[in-house]
Amino acid sequence: MSLTATRRAILGGAGALPFATGAFAQQREIRIGVIYDYTGPFAAGGSLAAALGTKHAIELMNERGGVEGHRIHAIYADAQSRTEVAINEMTRLLEQERVDLIMGVFSSAHCVPMAQRVNQQRRFMWANVCVASSVFKDRNLEYVFRAQVHSDQFGEASCRFVHEVAEERLRKRPADVRIAIIYEDGPYGAGVAAGNEAMTRELGMRLVLKEGYAATAPDLSSLVTKLRRERPDVILHTGYNPDITLFLRQSRELGLRWRALIGHGAGYGQIDRLNQTFGRDANFIFNVDPVAAQLLNPASLAPGMGELTNEMVRRYRAETNAQEVPPHTSMGFNQTWIFLSDVLPRAIRNHGGFTPDALRQAALATDIPDGGTIQGYGVRFNPPGHPMAGQNSRSTPVVMQYVDAQTKIVWPRAIKTADPVIPLPPDHPYAAR
Repeated sequence: MSLTATRRAILGGAGALPFATGAFAQQREIRIGVIYDYTGPFAAGGSLAAALGTKHAIELMNERGGVEGHRIHAIYADAQSRTEVAINEMTRLLEQERVDLIMGVFSSAHCVPMAQRVNQQRRFMWANVCVASSVFKDRNLEYVFRAQVHSDQFGEASCRFVHEVAEERLRKRPADVRIAIIYEDGPYGAGVAAGNEAMTRELGMRLVLKEGYAATAPDLSSLVTKLRRERPDVILHTGYNPDITLFLRQSRELGLRWRALIGHGAGYGQIDRLNQTFGRDANFIFNVDPVAAQLLNPASLAPGMGELTNEMVRRYRAETNAQEVPPHTSMGFNQTWIFLSDVLPRAIRNHGGFTPDALRQAALATDIPDGGTIQGYGVRFNPPGHPMAGQNSRSTPVVMQYVDAQTKIVWPRAIKTADPVIPLPPDHPYAAR
């Protein structure tokens, strides 16, 4: 299905269910306002894939009878890849549509102000995808929760991976590995880059360049020129979609080479789009992300998680005709399922319903062990008073690599499905000469 057709299907059919007749139609409803970017640059950068995962989780839960006798009525809104639109849609959903909570949000640039406003109004927000640590760090949020990984963990993971493989694969001591950090300068990119810088210095690797740019920049040739001058072994890049495409194209044109390129989610999580745009040039790119659930061994997870993953994959492929299911689909599905299957039932059973205070109390009582979600990590939220109150303390990302149009887990070693290809093979167009 095309991007336009998929967007129309979601936004045009919000809340509609083919079987909402008879006894099921008499159930009470829980109204959830779901905000993603269905148009604009963020849509192709992972937002649409996450939106589909969210939609499919809601549909599956309704097909299984809803939550504690309640049907989930999702009202979908398009943030259009613009912060002011995201905030306006959030306000419309809360005040006009009278939703019980807000869910979704792909961009951290949207998530930071939205979380603040929801919390100030003492309403409830469940963040599915945005990763910036700044959403929570030192903000004392009470009514916003995120089971997703945060950006400090992204920045740490890529650096630890490089440190571990330096001597074996790069034939260099970690202290001699030349690292460049480039990033879109919004909350998302800046947050990951800060984590990269802190961990690079902690591990004693050599930082030769750190530079941000606007995600909408029409030209990155000056950045590419600086990178050519500094000759990094490894480039750590955090970007969305158009800016990643621009960077790779101008790097090819201007002769920039590297031994490894490591992305951090967003546009780097969209293997189908990278392959469509760059073909085999996209081979061997690394990506740090919460894992695509279908890559994990179901035997390592709690009973039922493997079947749940299979259902997610089946629905995504049926709707998109794509074979490769990106990590963002797992993010949207997993976080939604955690809320619908764990937090929301407890709020209704133990706290009298689904008011913001009931949902808050239920979220704080969440205690899912490692292996208890389709993405492998557990869920336990940091309590009030913690610097990252509301953030899942058990979330973890992985390092993946795209090899011949397939995604392999290469770090941590305990769950890897392939050895990393690093440095790039000599005949690769981006390989350091």
